Amino acid sequence: MFDVRWERPLHQAGSPSAMAVTGQHLVVHERNTRLVGLDPVEGSVRWDVPVGTWPRAVVVAEPYCLVIPQNTGGLLCLDVETGEEVWQAEPGSFAGHVVVDEEVVLVGGWRGYTPLSAVDLRTGVPRWCAGMHGGTVLPAVTEAGFLLGEPGGDSVRLIDRDDGRELATWSLPEPLVGPDTGPAFRAQGGGFLMRCGDRLVVRIVPAEAKAEIVFRAERDLAPRAVDLCGGLLWLAGRRGGYTVVDPSDGAERWRIQHDLRFVASVASVAGGFAIADEGGSLFRIDLAGLVSERARLTQRIRGLREQGPSKFLLLAKGSLLAVDARRPSGHVHADHFGPYPV
Repeated sequence: MFDVRWERPLHQAGSPSAMAVTGQHLVVHERNTRLVGLDPVEGSVRWDVPVGTWPRAVVVAEPYCLVIPQNTGGLLCLDVETGEEVWQAEPGSFAGHVVVDEEVVLVGGWRGYTPLSAVDLRTGVPRWCAGMHGGTVLPAVTEAGFLLGEPGGDSVRLIDRDDGRELATWSLPEPLVGPDTGPAFRAQGGGFLMRCGDRLVVRIVPAEAKAEIVFRAERDLAPRAVDLCGGLLWLAGRRGGYTVVDPSDGAERWRIQHDLRFVASVASVAGGFAIADEGGSLFRIDLAGLVSERARLTQRIRGLREQGPSKFLLLAKGSLLAVDARRPSGHVHADHFGPYPV
């Protein structure tokens, strides 16, 4: 069953881009200008500091927490244990994206407002700047550097983390789908999955020169990243539901039909998987693709984030909920919600 372990009022609508979760830390933006460090188990406050309005990014890279507020041009680095400011950099207004790889922080490129630049994680000292504006989806970290791609573009490229020079490029069969916030690339099996066009899932592997089509859907997919859970691809439909695919052979496992859209992310829980719709309901999907539990916990859900074994967080309309998903006692069917094994 789904049990709410704790709930914290945010006094504003929750935003997935304004929350960061690790095994030891939980950081969330609330009350318009405050960033709060919470105990992930109990939900108690560890620290509470002013950072500015509606962050475009909150990233935990222990022992630090990096934040870009909307109303300043600064990149703030805080001590993730205490909330104390460590350093502040000035990547420019509307910098947007923040990605950390080893000791390098890549920032900028959101909507092409600011050029990509890199600063040192421990000091904030600039390392390099691209020198020109260029838009990219949220970059992804690889062993060699950062993976980039322009939303709607026909290629993706790999750049060196130390100096920003281009290392490789891949042509795409259809335009890259890049959500305004949140990830566009999903690491999987030594490569990266991305959405292209209205219906394609494409994989690139750094050691290979060509992109590979993994799956072509029969219906239009939502313009967001692939969800990956339990070794399966969860592809959200544009009008609702999920198509679940085995990435090893591109075979469709099952479809989950629903009249509401599901929020991004799927959690692994006892007995299968947990998914949430925008209307405030949670569903447990068993390993055969059938509904084993349904519960309505809140009015609206804006995000789901896995936190640990059978535990996850829900960003609701005005609060943050920590949920424990123990194994259900029996099988529950829902007439209006039908997963059908293929």
